[in-house]
Amino acid sequence: MAGKKRRTFTKQFKADAVRLEKESGESLAAVARNIGVGEQSLRNWVRQAEIDAGRGPAGAYTTSERAEIKELRRKLRDVERERDFLKKAAAFFAKETENTK
Repeated sequence: MAGKKRRTFTKQFKADAVRLEKESGESLAAVARNIGVGEQSLRNWVRQAEIDAGRGPAGAYTTSERAEIKELRRKLRDVERERDFLKKAAAFFAKETENTK
């Protein structure tokens, strides 16, 4: 069974959807249905827009902070991969040095 392909939306589409939800006077469910997205997706976009505007709960990450965290995690994975390779290489060469004595 093949999974559904995940749809992606531009930043502009999300911003327009949030603005429409705020200004239309319609329920979140109605707006989501009208623009063809899931309620939870629109709810998440509205919540993130509130956080980005400084009106979110204490400790919530802004979009730019989330992007920075994602980038730092990627860099950490790369550095850990390099470290693990170097540890294996050092062990290999140490063993080779022992064998040549």
